[in-house]
Amino acid sequence: MSRWRPAAAASTAVITPEGHRRLKAELDDLWRVRRPEVVRALAAAAAEGDRSENAEYTYRKKQLGEIDRRVRYLSKRLPDLRVLDTLPTDRSAIFFGAWFRIEDERGNEHEYRIVGPDETDAALGWISIDSPLARAALKRRADDEFEADLPGRRARFVVVAVRYEQEAQ
Repeated sequence: MSRWRPAAAASTAVITPEGHRRLKAELDDLWRVRRPEVVRALAAAAAEGDRSENAEYTYRKKQLGEIDRRVRYLSKRLPDLRVLDTLPTDRSAIFFGAWFRIEDERGNEHEYRIVGPDETDAALGWISIDSPLARAALKRRADDEFEADLPGRRARFVVVAVRYEQEAQ
């Protein structure tokens, strides 16, 4: 069995202003707060002697590697991101940053927001602009029907509402 894997599709390099601020804050926190704490704990664990049987040392080394990997990723990704902070002129259609409510074939309503791939959060209903549902919903308006190729099935939806501000629902 080979290790070859097809290259992952390049993600769209767009982000909301809030998402950009969150990523910058995460980078700052990792670099100025968490990394120094882990380095101090790693030094203390290393000072205890035999490193081959020191679980604390092993754990801190792994933790430092994870922090450094995330710092490297954010340091490379943040300059490449384009912050989209303007609202579209046609606010009745679904574009990047839109909150939209849809009804599925069973009559269940779902609300989503189209955001950049770096800020998706299923619990909040934030879906990537690269997702099949977001791609299918783009440019649709209230009462438009559309189909989306979801994992394992093709589904039909009706757009119930579109908005661009985080308002009370």
